[in-house]
Amino acid sequence: MIKLLLPYPPSMNTYWRNFRGRTVLSKKGREYKVAVQEYVIEHDIPSVHDMRISVLLILRPRDKRIIDIDNRIKAVLDSLEEAGVYLNDAQIDRLEIIRGTQVKGGAIHVFISEINPLQLEAESKLLLS
Repeated sequence: MIKLLLPYPPSMNTYWRNFRGRTVLSKKGREYKVAVQEYVIEHDIPSVHDMRISVLLILRPRDKRIIDIDNRIKAVLDSLEEAGVYLNDAQIDRLEIIRGTQVKGGAIHVFISEINPLQLEAESKLLLS
């Protein structure tokens, strides 16, 4: 299992910007990607290039404001992909998001593990029956 403690991600409301009729990554988005890349290099995070994976995210808000937790996830997944942790976020077969306790400045804990596609299929069938 790979464990990461990343900075609090930007909201999708601030992640993209329109510039001269084009949608581009905002300054906050670029800064977040750099921060994730630096973390991956500094902590020597291995890649899971050829694996089907499960990702658990625990978002720890920076204050008591009401937030949509799903609004913070795309920045994290895209940044991990660009940092080389996985080739493409299409490798993710299970994605779970939990709202954690508040922490000063905010943070997001990321847990990545290999997933057995047969086990996942069996669980899916059980839930759908």
